[in-house]
Amino acid sequence: MPNHHAAGLRRKGVLFDVDGTLIDSNYIHTLAWWQAFRQSDFDVPMARIHRCVGMGGARLVDHLLPEERDKDGDENILSAHAGIFGTYWPSLRPFEGARDLVAQCCESGLAVALASSARDQDLKALRSSLSADSFIHAATSANDAKESKPEPDILIAALHAVGLDASDAVFVGDAVWDVYAAARLDIPTIGVTCGGTSEAELREAGAIEVYPGPLELLNGLRDSAIGRLLAG
Repeated sequence: MPNHHAAGLRRKGVLFDVDGTLIDSNYIHTLAWWQAFRQSDFDVPMARIHRCVGMGGARLVDHLLPEERDKDGDENILSAHAGIFGTYWPSLRPFEGARDLVAQCCESGLAVALASSARDQDLKALRSSLSADSFIHAATSANDAKESKPEPDILIAALHAVGLDASDAVFVGDAVWDVYAAARLDIPTIGVTCGGTSEAELREAGAIEVYPGPLELLNGLRDSAIGRLLAG
């Protein structure tokens, strides 16, 4: 693994969202939430659920369900989602180019952190699917932040984990919630549409660049915000 603390050099790095950015899991999450809501007698359209994937679970539930509901039942919904999503762990697959993108960033001398708000168990499954641990310097989970995206807590935790200043980082994410969270720290976000959010929505939220997925970002890395970070 490269030495990022060479004398006289400021450490620079890339923070990656995981679900929907590196791993093709957003629609699995959508289905799992839909089923979990149905088990508690809430009929929430999948399209509405998908637009909220990227938030933390408690925030997603609060955003989608009526304010006047009995909130004592929220924990049952969260547990049901976790159980249903867990049945899909063997089906998780990385997007094409995802592992190579992470590897290239690391081998170019950048610190690499996964800025995820997934549960510890889910993050372990996601990392196993990605199979890139030798190129990852740190990773966050839901336990590392009080508030989930669009609050920036997860990104702050990831920055601290790899010893980065926000001014020396670029974030890669697939949801508008990723972009909003990074913007609160003035971290530029590269958006990817492979999670199901359109380029127009990501740019409107503030993404400075948008690619179809990890492979396209990898192929254009030199001319991307990550390439400029390396050159700067």
